Amino acid sequence: MLSIARHIVHLDLDSFFVSVERLLNSSLNGKPIIIGGTSDRGVVSSCSYEARKFGVSSAMPMKMARTLCGDAIIIRGDMELYSKYSHMVTDVIAERAPLFEKASIDEHYVDLTGMDRFFGTLKWTRELRKTIINETGLPISFGLSVNKTVSKIATGEAKPNGELEVPGEQVRPFLSPLSISKIPMIGEKTYRLLRSMGVVTIDTLSHIPPEMMEKALGKNGKVIWEKANGIDGTPVIPYSEQKSMSTETTFEQDSIDVVRMREILVKMVEKLTFQLREQQKLTACVTVKIRYSNFDTHTLQQHVAYTSFDHILIPLVKSLFDRLYQRRMLIRLIGVRFSKLVSGSQQLNLFEDSTELVNLYQAMDRIRMRYGRKAVRRGVGI
Repeated sequence: MLSIARHIVHLDLDSFFVSVERLLNSSLNGKPIIIGGTSDRGVVSSCSYEARKFGVSSAMPMKMARTLCGDAIIIRGDMELYSKYSHMVTDVIAERAPLFEKASIDEHYVDLTGMDRFFGTLKWTRELRKTIINETGLPISFGLSVNKTVSKIATGEAKPNGELEVPGEQVRPFLSPLSISKIPMIGEKTYRLLRSMGVVTIDTLSHIPPEMMEKALGKNGKVIWEKANGIDGTPVIPYSEQKSMSTETTFEQDSIDVVRMREILVKMVEKLTFQLREQQKLTACVTVKIRYSNFDTHTLQQHVAYTSFDHILIPLVKSLFDRLYQRRMLIRLIGVRFSKLVSGSQQLNLFEDSTELVNLYQAMDRIRMRYGRKAVRRGVGI
């Protein structure tokens, strides 16, 4: 049986944070911009193409970025604002796309498989891109090809503010001359290892026996080999605002011990935020749930800027609980739910003035991954 040719689009907002800032302040156009912590101890969260020419990149210490690009304009960043524009773009796509996945705050995949029988997928995608630009004012690039990997790489080659289609018969010629760094999954460590093996281009990588790749890189070696050969069967996962993670506790005896409940809520948030970071997710909506002794159930939710940090979500959950618990009746159950989840690094929403907080979270998470989730907890949650 013949397999149906896939048509996958990858849409990526160009220098998203910077583009939003420029949308609101046109005087920033054409200037080197760095978004992140404003002190020397801060971290670069995003930067403009003008700043990248000087070697500035995301996750770089701000002190180094200032040294590389002394004329750059430093902006602390506003995650709430960026979340708002991210939702605007998603809404435009949701109104038009038959099947789409929100891969991160600034990336979407659209599956157009089968639509080529009715109208051109390239024409449809161009119209979608034009609509996004017209309705949001943000520059966006896209790649259109046979799977997620090739379309994402194509988007990278189309940037800034461009478009590129790579038909099935052009996949290998397109990939072959590119650097191995273009392949998703190849981070700095893997890149250095492959370069030490004399591998520079995707073409060279594609000809290495998959068994050798697996021996050198473990289980990811085979996947990277497949990507180098333009093979990727990963489906576009339908996006749903209902995607969530939650936890709740039913008391053995109905209680009115508010102090203890607030302590339990802290414990719940710690558990969920670790799960977020472990899965490289961010949440944009928080819900607190109360069930009284008479089984009446009430919830209260609040939208937030995308985040996965305890120190942001714990005070919010406590505040929601205090606003929700008004009847002073015995409580049977309490719960917390994070929804509107998207993929994203925990540094996405960090505009703190120091890297210590990032390092602290990473250190705690490493301990939890090695010794169990309860290995590190706040005293109040024990």
